[in-house]
This record gives sequence, C-alpha cells and structure tokens, in this order.
Amino acid sequence: MKSHVQVCVIGGGVVGCSVLYHLTKLGWADVMLLERSELTSGSTWHAAGGFHTLNGDTNMAALQGYTIKLYRELEELTGMSCGLHHVGGVTLADTPERMDMLKAERAKHRYMGLETEILSPAEIREVAPVTNTEGVLGGLYDPLDGHLDPAGTTHAYAKAARLNGAQIELHTMVTQTNLNAEGSWEIVTDKGTVVAEHVVNAGGLWAREVGAMAGVYLPLHPMEHQYVVTDDIPQIYERDREHPHVMDPGGESYLRQEGRGLCIGFYEQACRPWAVDGTSWDFGHELLPDNLDKISDSIAFAYQRFPVLETAGVKTVIHGPFTFAPDGNPLVGPVPGLRNYWSACGVMAGFSQGGGVGLTLAQWMVEGEPDRDVFAMDVARFGSWTNPGYTLPKVIENYQTRFSVSYPNEELPAARPFRTTPAYDIQQSLGAVFGQQFGLEVANYFANEDEPRYETPSFRRSNAFDATAREVTAVRNRVGINEVQNFAKFSVTGKEVRAWLDWIMAGRVPQPGRVSLTPMLSPKGRLIGDFTISCLAENDFQLTSSYGYQAVHERWLRMHLKDGVVIENVSDRRTGFQIAGPLARAVLAEATRADVSADAF
Repeated sequence: MKSHVQVCVIGGGVVGCSVLYHLTKLGWADVMLLERSELTSGSTWHAAGGFHTLNGDTNMAALQGYTIKLYRELEELTGMSCGLHHVGGVTLADTPERMDMLKAERAKHRYMGLETEILSPAEIREVAPVTNTEGVLGGLYDPLDGHLDPAGTTHAYAKAARLNGAQIELHTMVTQTNLNAEGSWEIVTDKGTVVAEHVVNAGGLWAREVGAMAGVYLPLHPMEHQYVVTDDIPQIYERDREHPHVMDPGGESYLRQEGRGLCIGFYEQACRPWAVDGTSWDFGHELLPDNLDKISDSIAFAYQRFPVLETAGVKTVIHGPFTFAPDGNPLVGPVPGLRNYWSACGVMAGFSQGGGVGLTLAQWMVEGEPDRDVFAMDVARFGSWTNPGYTLPKVIENYQTRFSVSYPNEELPAARPFRTTPAYDIQQSLGAVFGQQFGLEVANYFANEDEPRYETPSFRRSNAFDATAREVTAVRNRVGINEVQNFAKFSVTGKEVRAWLDWIMAGRVPQPGRVSLTPMLSPKGRLIGDFTISCLAENDFQLTSSYGYQAVHERWLRMHLKDGVVIENVSDRRTGFQIAGPLARAVLAEATRADVSADAF
C-alpha cells in the first residue's frame, strides 16, 4: 500500500468505485480506494439493480441519464459485462394529479434530450401485459429504463479505474482520519497509514461512522427495504422478449423481470429505520430477517395490479438496509468547514445515480466546479443545524413519500417546527402559513380566519393564490412588513475587503452608505449566488443572499478568501424587518425618533 496519494476514497461500493474511475478519467491517476471487506459489501451487493431517469430535479434526471448511458462505455473499456437489460419501463398514473406530474416530467425530459412518451392504458397493456390497468389513466414510458448486475457493474468501475492507474486495497479497515496542519489527511488503517491530499467519504451504510472520524455529522440514515423474487411464471418465460419495468406509485411498488419470474419491491408506509445507534462494523454481506407482514398491505395491492403474482410462488426474499438523506437525494461535494474532505454519501439509487455522482464529484475536485447545477445533491444544502432528531423523521417521511406525487413548492411536515425566528409566535397568531428554508420556519403567506392554515400543493393554482394576491395588492397600494430572518447575512471586514469584493463579485462594489446588487460568478461564468452588498463603512460590508444557500455561499467565499479579509456568518444573529409600499415612510416615522423624511436622505 502506498504511503502518499493525491486522493483516498473510503468505501468500495458502486459509488466509491465510480468516483475512483471518474477521477482517473479526468486525469488524476494517483488515487487509492480503501475497502474494509470486499467490493460491494454493504448495500450494493443486495440491491435490486434497477435504473431509471425519472427524477423531479432536471439536473438530477440528466445525471441519471448519463449514468445509464455510461454502462456500455464501461463494458467496452473493460471487456466485462455489467449484465445490462435495457428493457424500458413505464410509470403508472392512477390519479389526475399523478398524470399531471408525469406530463411535467416528460416535458423536462424532452428539454434534456431524453426520449420518453406518455402512454394510454391500452398502450400500457401492450408494453407491459401483466399489468391490470383498471383505474390507470396513463403512464410515462422510458426506453432507457432497465436493470443490471450490481456486482458486475461495481467490478467494471473498479477495473476501469485500475486500468487508468488507480490502486484498490481490500480488507483494509480505516480507523482514523486526521487533518494535518498543512491541509493533508492522515488515514490510519489496520494495515498502516496513508497520507492523502484529499479524502472522499463513500462509506455507504458506514458513512456516518466515517464522517464522525473527521468530526462531521452527515444527515443520513439507513432504512430497511424489502423485495421479493418469484418462482417461474409462464406469462413471463413464454414471451419472446423481456418484460419491461413497471413502477406503480399508487401501490408503492416497482416490478421487473428476474430470470423466468418477477422481482417486486415496495416502499411501504409501515417502514422501519435500521441501525438507529450506528452501523456495526461487523455487518457486511448479511441480510435482515424476512418480514413479509410489514409489506402485507402492499402485497395485497400488488396482487390486484399484477394478477400473475397471486399464483406465483416466492423463490427469494431480499431484506436489507439502504441509506437515505432527509430529502432522498445524495450528499455530494466538499463538506463545509473541512479542507479537502469530500462527501459521496446517501446515494440510495446507486445504479441510477452512481455514475452521475462520480462524474460530478470528480469534476468538482479536478476542475473546481461541476458542469451542472447540482444543488439538489450538494451536501451543503443541509447545514450544521441538522442532528439525528431532525434526520430520522425526515428520512422516514421521504421513504413513505418516495412514490407520492411531488409538487412544486410542496412543504412536508416531518420534524417541524425545528428552528423558528423571533417573530414566529406573532406571525402564527396573525395566520401565517409556514414553509421551511434551511431548517427555519418562514412565513410563506398569511391566511384569513376562514381560510386553511396550510397550502394544498398543486401543479395548477394552489389555495395560496388569493392570499398572495391580497399581499401583493397591499404592498403596491399601502404597506407591508416582511421579516428578513430568511436571508443569509455575512459580515465581511478588513483592510483588503473592498479589493477582494471587487475581485470575487461581478458587479460594482458600493461606496459607504450605499448598497448594490451583484451576482457572484465562478471562473467558468456560472452563477454561484446573487448578493446585496451593503457598505456600512469603508472596511465594513454586509453581504445578503439566499438563506437556504448560505452554506454553499459561505463555503465558496472561504475557499477563495484572501489575506486582509475576515468573514463571519451572522445570519442567525442579525435580523430585522423590511417595510415596503407607498405608506412605508409613514409607518417607519411612527416607529423611530429619527428623521426619515425625504429631505433627511
């Protein structure tokens, strides 16, 4: 084993191997992967192996499309089989709302160059004949959907990385990760110590434990997941081609062909978290005890949707843990507050997303930024305020809603309220309908006494429309007050602060007593954030930006900090109110002894 490497990847599942391969693909060959057991130990080996492009986030869907198309390249490069079955797949819609969602997804897919199409119930029966389409309004067909061999694919990633110069050390247990004074990492294992410039946490089921070695809490949690493989079914093996995937969100199930039978898995409401107190280092290629009672309601529904299951015997039950983040998306990117420490964790859909995650992280490390906006999986979207008390109920909620209709601007209730503003109680008494930003309760709008205190999500006009119209009219014609706690605020001071702001921001830096609006751009011209710069004094500025993006913005600012500049995040210490509208000056005059007339300014 080498004593010094440029990058050390911890974890030999599909994600770790993908990261390793993509680093070498982009030119970093001095890379090493450490795995405490064998490749695929953890969640990878017992995964169902399905892949699809369907994702509510456009960029995530594009990266899933990249992942799927990558498998042929891996096979050609390595001469190894990934066990690819491009059988296509259809997602069913049994309500008008779910049909709206599928139509919206199709529109996004076309924009990204993915060829999906809407099918009628009759067309679904032709494509997927074991499906009972009673109550089905239509479906979304994706020709890229399919399944593969999890072990073969993981080993193909590993071989491709090795061909490019990577080193893989099996049966090597990491026990410590220590940050050296000069910024490198000392990775202590049971076979010696390696010093790495960069560390990648791809620990999967053990990502929490690996993160804790570096003093990092990663908001993720394993959940038990169960799927069933049937005995041979004539309606399957007598076909002249393989049966496509079918996702039935209404029945919380997914189905695909497995050999001469079927494989069907469930995201049941009666779900169970696993390893609440931490994942044992002794766990590896084991499965959990069968628990068909947990999915009995889902199985009963599946018998109605796929009648062939009712007479099919059960060959195998696979019951194992998978790791989820609070919103179901991966945790990827540079971990805020740590130098050269990278996360590649929480990739629940490893064979749909693993390639895209590996590419994104490699671009981030090698080129300084990824090609796409990947905030949906940026580890910085969750701040230091997260803890197990927040993570666990959100993960359970995500598991239970995995097949639910995903609406724009939807607010989910688990682990709320978690953080509140000083005006929370007052706003609540005035009829506030709250949303959540970065764990903080924020008033989205105010309902009248005869209106519901929640927004019913919709792809069309929601019940918030009339309330929002009232507020807009009031501010335009009279006056409105808005709490500004839901903005990120950074105090930036120092003798070199003006020159630094002029360098890092794209717009003009204001003079004392003035403000300006400016974007902050990456070297490639991509938008990092939109900022209001307030010049409080010649060497004293406040930067105001999105509250939800504050960890992303702070990470970028600190990564590019120069001598003579001091940054402090004062978002939760500095708050206030914005008063707007034709009568704003009159309201302000009643609240202060200062002269706020036009002449005073």
